[in-house]
Amino acid sequence: MRLANIFHLGIKELRGLMRDPILLGLIAYSFTIAVYTEAKAVPETLNNAPIAIVDEDSSPLSRRIADSFLRPYFKPPAMITADEMDARMDAGTDTFALDIPPNFQSDLIAGKTPVVQLNVDATRMTQAFSGSGYVQNIVSTEVSGFSAEDSRAPTVDLALRARFNPELNQMWFASVMNVINNVTMLAIILTGTALIREREHGTVEHLLVMPLTPFEIMAAKVWSMGLVVFAATLLSLIFVVQGLLKVPIEGSISLFMAGAALHLLAATAMGIALATLAGSMPQFGLLLMLVLLPLQILSGATTPRESMPEVIQTIMLAAPNTHFILLAQAILYRGAGFSVVWPQFAWLLVIATAFFAFSLRGFRRSLR
Repeated sequence: MRLANIFHLGIKELRGLMRDPILLGLIAYSFTIAVYTEAKAVPETLNNAPIAIVDEDSSPLSRRIADSFLRPYFKPPAMITADEMDARMDAGTDTFALDIPPNFQSDLIAGKTPVVQLNVDATRMTQAFSGSGYVQNIVSTEVSGFSAEDSRAPTVDLALRARFNPELNQMWFASVMNVINNVTMLAIILTGTALIREREHGTVEHLLVMPLTPFEIMAAKVWSMGLVVFAATLLSLIFVVQGLLKVPIEGSISLFMAGAALHLLAATAMGIALATLAGSMPQFGLLLMLVLLPLQILSGATTPRESMPEVIQTIMLAAPNTHFILLAQAILYRGAGFSVVWPQFAWLLVIATAFFAFSLRGFRRSLR
Protein backbone atom coordinates (compact mmCIF):
# COMPACT_ATOMS: atom_id res chain seq x y z
CA MET A 1 0.00 0.00 0.00
CA ARG A 2 1.22 3.46 -0.93
CA LEU A 3 -0.31 6.59 0.60
CA ALA A 4 0.52 8.50 -2.60
CA ASN A 5 -1.74 6.16 -4.58
CA ILE A 6 -4.60 6.70 -2.13
CA PHE A 7 -4.12 10.45 -2.27
CA HIS A 8 -4.05 10.72 -6.07
CA LEU A 9 -6.99 8.35 -6.50
CA GLY A 10 -8.93 10.50 -4.03
CA ILE A 11 -8.13 13.61 -6.04
CA LYS A 12 -9.47 11.78 -9.11
CA GLU A 13 -12.73 11.11 -7.23
CA LEU A 14 -13.03 14.78 -6.26
CA ARG A 15 -12.50 15.84 -9.87
CA GLY A 16 -15.18 13.39 -10.98
CA LEU A 17 -17.56 14.81 -8.39
CA MET A 18 -16.89 18.38 -9.55
CA ARG A 19 -17.99 17.37 -13.05
CA ASP A 20 -21.32 16.02 -11.76
CA PRO A 21 -23.72 18.99 -11.33
CA ILE A 22 -26.54 16.76 -10.08
CA LEU A 23 -24.58 15.47 -7.09
CA LEU A 24 -23.17 18.93 -6.37
CA GLY A 25 -26.68 20.33 -6.37
CA LEU A 26 -27.85 17.55 -4.05
CA ILE A 27 -25.06 18.33 -1.59
CA ALA A 28 -25.75 22.06 -1.63
CA TYR A 29 -29.51 21.57 -1.27
CA SER A 30 -29.28 18.96 1.50
CA PHE A 31 -27.11 21.09 3.78
CA THR A 32 -28.76 24.47 3.15
CA ILE A 33 -32.33 24.68 1.85
CA ALA A 34 -33.39 21.27 3.16
CA VAL A 35 -32.07 21.99 6.67
CA TYR A 36 -33.73 25.41 6.78
CA THR A 37 -37.13 24.37 5.41
CA GLU A 38 -37.41 21.21 7.50
CA ALA A 39 -36.44 23.09 10.66
CA LYS A 40 -39.02 25.78 9.96
CA ALA A 41 -41.77 23.32 9.09
CA VAL A 42 -41.69 20.91 12.00
CA PRO A 43 -45.02 19.04 11.69
CA GLU A 44 -45.50 18.56 15.45
CA THR A 45 -45.53 22.32 16.06
CA LEU A 46 -48.85 24.13 15.92
CA ASN A 47 -48.39 27.05 13.57
CA ASN A 48 -51.00 29.59 12.37
CA ALA A 49 -53.94 27.26 12.98
CA PRO A 50 -57.25 28.85 11.87
CA ILE A 51 -59.78 29.17 14.69
CA ALA A 52 -63.27 30.66 14.88
CA ILE A 53 -65.13 31.67 18.04
CA VAL A 54 -68.89 31.81 18.55
CA ASP A 55 -69.25 34.25 21.45
CA GLU A 56 -72.85 33.90 22.67
CA ASP A 57 -72.00 35.41 26.05
CA SER A 58 -70.23 38.68 25.08
CA SER A 59 -68.83 38.99 28.59
CA PRO A 60 -65.41 40.17 29.79
CA LEU A 61 -64.42 36.53 30.35
CA SER A 62 -65.41 35.42 26.84
CA ARG A 63 -63.50 38.34 25.31
CA ARG A 64 -60.52 37.49 27.51
CA ILE A 65 -60.55 33.94 26.16
CA ALA A 66 -60.80 35.16 22.56
CA ASP A 67 -57.85 37.51 23.05
CA SER A 68 -55.68 34.64 24.33
CA PHE A 69 -55.33 32.91 20.97
CA LEU A 70 -52.17 34.50 19.63
CA ARG A 71 -49.62 33.99 16.90
CA PRO A 72 -47.63 31.98 15.98
CA TYR A 73 -49.80 29.15 17.27
CA PHE A 74 -53.14 30.49 16.06
CA LYS A 75 -54.33 32.98 13.49
CA PRO A 76 -56.40 35.87 14.86
CA PRO A 77 -59.77 34.29 15.79
CA ALA A 78 -62.68 34.87 13.41
CA MET A 79 -65.74 35.97 15.39
CA ILE A 80 -68.71 34.22 13.79
CA THR A 81 -72.31 33.28 14.58
CA ALA A 82 -73.60 29.84 15.48
CA ASP A 83 -75.26 29.52 12.06
CA GLU A 84 -71.92 30.05 10.29
CA MET A 85 -69.95 27.50 12.32
CA ASP A 86 -71.01 24.29 10.56
CA ALA A 87 -70.71 25.77 7.08
CA ARG A 88 -67.19 27.04 7.74
CA MET A 89 -66.13 23.68 9.16
CA ASP A 90 -67.58 21.87 6.14
CA ALA A 91 -65.71 24.18 3.78
CA GLY A 92 -62.44 23.62 5.62
CA THR A 93 -62.09 27.29 6.54
CA ASP A 94 -61.50 26.63 10.25
CA THR A 95 -59.63 23.85 12.01
CA PHE A 96 -61.13 24.77 15.40
CA ALA A 97 -64.50 26.32 16.27
CA LEU A 98 -65.01 27.32 19.91
CA ASP A 99 -68.61 27.91 21.04
CA ILE A 100 -68.93 29.91 24.27
CA PRO A 101 -72.55 29.50 25.54
CA PRO A 102 -74.84 32.28 26.81
CA ASN A 103 -74.51 33.24 30.48
CA PHE A 104 -71.09 31.60 30.60
CA GLN A 105 -69.53 34.14 32.98
CA SER A 106 -72.57 34.44 35.26
CA ASP A 107 -72.94 30.66 35.55
CA LEU A 108 -69.27 30.38 36.47
CA ILE A 109 -69.58 33.03 39.16
CA ALA A 110 -72.71 31.30 40.48
CA GLY A 111 -70.70 28.13 41.06
CA LYS A 112 -72.18 26.19 38.16
CA THR A 113 -70.17 24.21 35.61
CA PRO A 114 -70.81 25.70 32.18
CA VAL A 115 -69.72 23.72 29.13
CA VAL A 116 -67.72 25.21 26.27
CA GLN A 117 -67.98 23.32 22.99
CA LEU A 118 -64.89 22.81 20.83
CA ASN A 119 -65.37 21.50 17.28
CA VAL A 120 -62.26 20.16 15.56
CA ASP A 121 -61.63 19.35 11.90
CA ALA A 122 -59.86 16.01 12.39
CA THR A 123 -58.94 15.72 8.70
CA ARG A 124 -56.03 18.04 9.57
CA MET A 125 -54.55 15.36 11.76
CA THR A 126 -51.39 17.06 13.04
CA GLN A 127 -53.05 20.36 13.95
CA ALA A 128 -56.13 18.62 15.35
CA PHE A 129 -54.11 16.36 17.63
CA SER A 130 -51.82 18.97 19.16
CA GLY A 131 -54.12 21.98 18.81
CA SER A 132 -56.94 20.51 20.89
CA GLY A 133 -54.65 20.41 23.89
CA TYR A 134 -53.56 24.00 23.25
CA VAL A 135 -57.18 25.20 23.16
CA GLN A 136 -58.13 23.32 26.33
CA ASN A 137 -55.13 24.69 28.22
CA ILE A 138 -55.81 28.25 27.08
CA VAL A 139 -59.49 28.13 28.11
CA SER A 140 -58.71 26.46 31.45
CA THR A 141 -55.95 28.96 32.23
CA GLU A 142 -58.12 31.98 31.50
CA VAL A 143 -61.08 30.60 33.46
CA SER A 144 -58.87 29.76 36.45
CA GLY A 145 -57.30 33.20 36.32
CA PHE A 146 -60.69 34.89 36.19
CA SER A 147 -62.23 32.89 39.01
CA ALA A 148 -60.13 33.44 42.12
CA GLU A 149 -62.27 31.01 44.13
CA ASP A 150 -62.07 28.15 41.64
CA SER A 151 -62.02 25.01 43.77
CA ARG A 152 -60.19 23.14 41.01
CA ALA A 153 -57.18 25.44 41.26
CA PRO A 154 -54.04 23.46 42.16
CA THR A 155 -52.88 23.68 45.76
CA VAL A 156 -49.23 23.34 44.67
CA ASP A 157 -47.60 25.64 42.16
CA LEU A 158 -45.30 23.89 39.66
CA ALA A 159 -42.16 25.83 38.76
CA LEU A 160 -41.03 24.59 35.34
CA ARG A 161 -37.36 24.86 34.38
CA ALA A 162 -36.57 23.58 30.88
CA ARG A 163 -32.84 22.95 30.47
CA PHE A 164 -30.94 23.09 27.18
CA ASN A 165 -34.02 24.41 25.32
CA PRO A 166 -35.83 26.89 27.59
CA GLU A 167 -38.19 28.01 24.83
CA LEU A 168 -39.18 24.39 24.07
CA ASN A 169 -38.48 25.30 20.46
CA GLN A 170 -38.63 22.19 18.29
CA MET A 171 -36.72 24.00 15.54
CA TRP A 172 -33.58 23.70 17.69
CA PHE A 173 -33.93 19.93 17.66
CA ALA A 174 -35.05 19.56 14.03
CA SER A 175 -32.26 21.62 12.48
CA VAL A 176 -29.39 19.64 14.02
CA MET A 177 -31.11 16.28 13.44
CA ASN A 178 -31.63 17.15 9.77
CA VAL A 179 -27.92 17.89 9.40
CA ILE A 180 -27.07 14.54 11.01
CA ASN A 181 -29.50 12.63 8.79
CA ASN A 182 -28.02 14.29 5.72
CA VAL A 183 -24.51 13.27 6.81
CA THR A 184 -25.52 9.61 6.71
CA MET A 185 -27.49 9.94 3.48
CA LEU A 186 -24.87 11.85 1.49
CA ALA A 187 -21.95 9.70 2.70
CA ILE A 188 -23.68 6.54 1.47
CA ILE A 189 -24.88 8.09 -1.80
CA LEU A 190 -21.57 9.70 -2.81
CA THR A 191 -19.38 6.66 -2.24
CA GLY A 192 -21.90 4.29 -3.80
CA THR A 193 -22.40 6.38 -6.92
CA ALA A 194 -18.64 6.88 -7.27
CA LEU A 195 -18.10 3.10 -7.46
CA ILE A 196 -21.07 2.41 -9.73
CA ARG A 197 -20.07 5.25 -12.05
CA GLU A 198 -16.63 3.68 -12.48
CA ARG A 199 -18.22 0.32 -13.21
CA GLU A 200 -20.53 1.77 -15.85
CA HIS A 201 -17.69 3.72 -17.49
CA GLY A 202 -15.24 0.82 -17.31
CA THR A 203 -12.77 2.73 -15.16
CA VAL A 204 -12.49 -0.07 -12.59
CA GLU A 205 -10.93 -2.37 -15.20
CA HIS A 206 -8.36 0.31 -16.01
CA LEU A 207 -7.47 0.62 -12.34
CA LEU A 208 -7.06 -3.13 -11.94
CA VAL A 209 -4.33 -3.31 -14.57
CA MET A 210 -2.35 -0.75 -12.61
CA PRO A 211 -0.21 -1.62 -9.58
CA LEU A 212 -3.06 -0.76 -7.21
CA THR A 213 -4.67 -2.81 -4.47
CA PRO A 214 -8.43 -2.96 -3.72
CA PHE A 215 -7.68 -1.35 -0.36
CA GLU A 216 -6.12 1.68 -2.06
CA ILE A 217 -9.06 2.06 -4.44
CA MET A 218 -11.62 1.81 -1.64
CA ALA A 219 -9.69 4.00 0.81
CA ALA A 220 -9.45 6.73 -1.85
CA LYS A 221 -13.21 6.80 -2.31
CA VAL A 222 -13.78 6.82 1.45
CA TRP A 223 -11.48 9.75 2.28
CA SER A 224 -12.45 11.90 -0.70
CA MET A 225 -16.25 11.55 -0.38
CA GLY A 226 -16.00 11.69 3.40
CA LEU A 227 -14.06 14.95 3.14
CA VAL A 228 -16.78 16.51 0.99
CA VAL A 229 -19.52 15.59 3.47
CA PHE A 230 -17.32 16.62 6.41
CA ALA A 231 -16.79 20.10 4.96
CA ALA A 232 -20.47 20.48 4.04
CA THR A 233 -21.50 19.46 7.57
CA LEU A 234 -19.20 21.99 9.21
CA LEU A 235 -20.34 24.83 6.93
CA SER A 236 -24.01 23.93 7.42
CA LEU A 237 -23.63 23.82 11.19
CA ILE A 238 -21.93 27.23 11.31
CA PHE A 239 -23.75 29.23 8.63
CA VAL A 240 -27.22 27.62 8.48
CA VAL A 241 -27.89 26.23 11.96
CA GLN A 242 -26.00 28.82 14.02
CA GLY A 243 -26.13 31.72 11.60
CA LEU A 244 -29.44 31.63 9.74
CA LEU A 245 -31.61 29.68 12.19
CA LYS A 246 -29.98 31.18 15.34
CA VAL A 247 -29.79 27.81 17.09
CA PRO A 248 -27.37 27.97 20.04
CA ILE A 249 -24.65 25.32 20.13
CA GLU A 250 -23.67 24.54 23.71
CA GLY A 251 -20.70 22.23 23.24
CA SER A 252 -17.51 21.94 21.23
CA ILE A 253 -17.96 21.85 17.47
CA SER A 254 -14.47 20.37 17.14
CA LEU A 255 -15.42 17.41 19.34
CA PHE A 256 -18.61 16.92 17.35
CA MET A 257 -16.71 16.97 14.06
CA ALA A 258 -14.30 14.35 15.42
CA GLY A 259 -17.28 12.10 16.03
CA ALA A 260 -18.60 12.97 12.56
CA ALA A 261 -15.32 11.80 11.03
CA LEU A 262 -15.68 8.39 12.67
CA HIS A 263 -19.29 8.17 11.57
CA LEU A 264 -18.31 9.09 8.01
CA LEU A 265 -15.84 6.22 7.93
CA ALA A 266 -18.66 3.78 8.71
CA ALA A 267 -21.23 5.44 6.42
CA THR A 268 -18.91 5.65 3.40
CA ALA A 269 -17.93 2.00 3.88
CA MET A 270 -21.64 1.19 3.96
CA GLY A 271 -22.03 2.98 0.62
CA ILE A 272 -19.26 0.82 -0.88
CA ALA A 273 -20.95 -2.33 0.42
CA LEU A 274 -24.31 -1.38 -1.12
CA ALA A 275 -22.65 -0.49 -4.43
CA THR A 276 -20.97 -3.90 -4.61
CA LEU A 277 -24.35 -5.57 -4.13
CA ALA A 278 -26.08 -3.40 -6.73
CA GLY A 279 -25.44 -4.03 -10.38
CA SER A 280 -26.65 -0.64 -11.60
CA MET A 281 -27.64 2.80 -10.37
CA PRO A 282 -31.41 2.00 -10.24
CA GLN A 283 -30.70 -1.05 -8.07
CA PHE A 284 -28.52 1.09 -5.83
CA GLY A 285 -31.40 3.54 -5.43
CA LEU A 286 -33.76 0.75 -4.37
CA LEU A 287 -31.23 -0.52 -1.83
CA LEU A 288 -30.90 3.01 -0.45
CA MET A 289 -34.61 3.13 0.34
CA LEU A 290 -34.40 -0.18 2.20
CA VAL A 291 -31.41 0.96 4.24
CA LEU A 292 -31.81 4.70 4.81
CA LEU A 293 -35.42 4.73 6.02
CA PRO A 294 -34.88 2.29 8.92
CA LEU A 295 -31.59 3.96 9.81
CA GLN A 296 -33.11 7.43 10.07
CA ILE A 297 -36.43 6.46 11.66
CA LEU A 298 -35.14 3.98 14.25
CA SER A 299 -31.89 5.69 15.22
CA GLY A 300 -33.45 8.31 17.49
CA ALA A 301 -33.39 11.29 15.14
CA THR A 302 -37.13 11.20 14.48
CA THR A 303 -38.52 9.69 17.69
CA PRO A 304 -36.83 9.00 21.05
CA ARG A 305 -35.22 5.57 21.30
CA GLU A 306 -36.84 5.11 24.71
CA SER A 307 -40.28 4.95 23.07
CA MET A 308 -39.27 2.02 20.85
CA PRO A 309 -39.43 -1.69 21.80
CA GLU A 310 -36.34 -2.93 23.57
CA VAL A 311 -35.61 -5.38 20.75
CA ILE A 312 -35.42 -2.51 18.24
CA GLN A 313 -33.23 -0.49 20.59
CA THR A 314 -30.81 -3.40 20.91
CA ILE A 315 -30.68 -4.09 17.17
CA MET A 316 -30.10 -0.42 16.33
CA LEU A 317 -27.00 -0.35 18.52
CA ALA A 318 -25.26 -1.97 15.55
CA ALA A 319 -26.03 1.09 13.40
CA PRO A 320 -23.37 3.82 13.46
CA ASN A 321 -25.82 6.73 13.25
CA THR A 322 -27.49 5.61 16.52
CA HIS A 323 -24.29 6.36 18.42
CA PHE A 324 -23.62 9.44 16.30
CA ILE A 325 -27.01 10.90 17.26
CA LEU A 326 -26.42 10.18 20.95
CA LEU A 327 -23.02 11.82 20.66
CA ALA A 328 -24.36 14.84 18.77
CA GLN A 329 -27.22 15.48 21.18
CA ALA A 330 -24.90 15.26 24.18
CA ILE A 331 -22.29 17.61 22.71
CA LEU A 332 -24.36 20.15 20.77
CA TYR A 333 -27.37 20.37 23.10
CA ARG A 334 -25.99 19.64 26.57
CA GLY A 335 -22.39 20.78 26.17
CA ALA A 336 -20.94 17.39 27.11
CA GLY A 337 -17.20 16.80 26.97
CA PHE A 338 -15.20 13.77 25.88
CA SER A 339 -15.43 12.24 29.37
CA VAL A 340 -19.19 11.88 28.81
CA VAL A 341 -19.31 10.76 25.17
CA TRP A 342 -16.26 8.50 25.02
CA PRO A 343 -18.46 5.33 24.94
CA GLN A 344 -20.10 6.61 21.73
CA PHE A 345 -16.66 7.34 20.25
CA ALA A 346 -15.54 3.81 21.13
CA TRP A 347 -18.64 2.25 19.59
CA LEU A 348 -18.26 4.32 16.43
CA LEU A 349 -14.63 3.25 16.10
CA VAL A 350 -15.51 -0.44 16.46
CA ILE A 351 -18.49 -0.25 14.08
CA ALA A 352 -16.57 1.79 11.50
CA THR A 353 -13.67 -0.69 11.54
CA ALA A 354 -16.05 -3.64 11.15
CA PHE A 355 -17.98 -1.96 8.34
CA PHE A 356 -14.79 -1.04 6.51
CA ALA A 357 -13.43 -4.60 6.76
CA PHE A 358 -16.73 -6.08 5.60
CA SER A 359 -16.99 -3.67 2.68
CA LEU A 360 -13.38 -4.28 1.65
CA ARG A 361 -13.98 -8.01 1.59
CA GLY A 362 -17.06 -7.58 -0.58
CA PHE A 363 -15.26 -5.12 -2.85
CA ARG A 364 -12.43 -7.61 -3.41
CA ARG A 365 -14.91 -10.32 -4.32
CA SER A 366 -16.68 -8.03 -6.79
CA LEU A 367 -13.39 -7.37 -8.60
CA ARG A 368 -12.70 -11.07 -9.27
